[in-house]
Amino acid sequence: MKNPQSAIHNLQSLVRPIVRALHPYVPGEQPKIKGLIKLNTNENPYPPSPKVLAAIKATVDGRLRLYPNPTAQKLREKLAKLHRCSPENIVIGNGSDELLALATRAFAEPAAKSQRQSERARSAIQFFTPSYSLYPVLAAIHGAQARPVPLGDRFALPSAAELRRGKRWDFQAELTLITTPNAPSGCGYATDELETLCRAQRGVVVLDEAYVDFADENALELALRLANVLVARTFSKAYSLCFLRVGYFVGHPALIEAIDKIRDSYNVNGLGQIGALATLGDLPYYRANFRKVIATRERLTRELTELGFEVCPSQTNFLFARPPRFPAEQWLDKFRAKKILVRWFRSPEEKDYLRISIGTDQEAAALVKTAQGILSGSPGGDC
Repeated sequence: MKNPQSAIHNLQSLVRPIVRALHPYVPGEQPKIKGLIKLNTNENPYPPSPKVLAAIKATVDGRLRLYPNPTAQKLREKLAKLHRCSPENIVIGNGSDELLALATRAFAEPAAKSQRQSERARSAIQFFTPSYSLYPVLAAIHGAQARPVPLGDRFALPSAAELRRGKRWDFQAELTLITTPNAPSGCGYATDELETLCRAQRGVVVLDEAYVDFADENALELALRLANVLVARTFSKAYSLCFLRVGYFVGHPALIEAIDKIRDSYNVNGLGQIGALATLGDLPYYRANFRKVIATRERLTRELTELGFEVCPSQTNFLFARPPRFPAEQWLDKFRAKKILVRWFRSPEEKDYLRISIGTDQEAAALVKTAQGILSGSPGGDC
């Protein structure tokens, strides 16, 4: 009888070394315990528009046996009208995550198999840190060099001059990924700062605007003015469609065409296309929700600050806060014991903070009451 452990070892040898060594992206916890207040994955606390729900329900018919439109043409046309550009400036993805992965494949060379095949062993995929933790995973999957560069004090965006002095930033990098507003800090970045940085880059720059609907400004116009810039948007965070996975890139037709060449033929499901189209037909409903989220965000910032939390100024639908008295990881456990989920990251730049999604006013009030109870040492604060 063969040794089972030996068989497992042999199977592992069939897996590419780069995959064997990979540390995968870890999504936020999706709890199975009822009654939890879920403030850990930056989902919108408000449901989709009733018009969107009706449109999706009306689509559940004989069309389910058919393939969806392969290019999401109607959605591209409607987005082009919204953004005052051409459909050729837009490509739709299975969430913006798919498009970020496609960008690594379209614009960055993977590791060369040998130095004889290429003068450089690896190309660079560059990003600031801390930022979206998917970026280094995408670089690792593709076999490109991950080039993380620290943000400035209080997670500020370094200027091009500062980056040149630091000598850690690569202005020749084939692909640069910038989360704006930043995650996990929530800090917003000025469009003129981003433009200076984009103009200095030789390669493609993706401005990942997943949270931009909660910010004071956006950089979409850079994607329509600068040939090396793509802007990523999603229907998940602001438009309550996480479940359907719809995102898009806006940029120069040459870059869009490159992404389009390598995406799957039917990468965006039909229900997702219908839901996104209906969303664009009821923007006043969502803009009212943006205002509610922002108002709750500002109120929660004030109340947590009064309790001794150091809260980063946020332009997103979450807060990044350094809690008082106890380490952030202990606060994570203390909140969970009271049935409130928040997010904690263990990297050196993030370990002293909690990321707290903006929920409803009632959920925010429960979080504050629970924090008060934790600080007072009383059993109060239960939800």
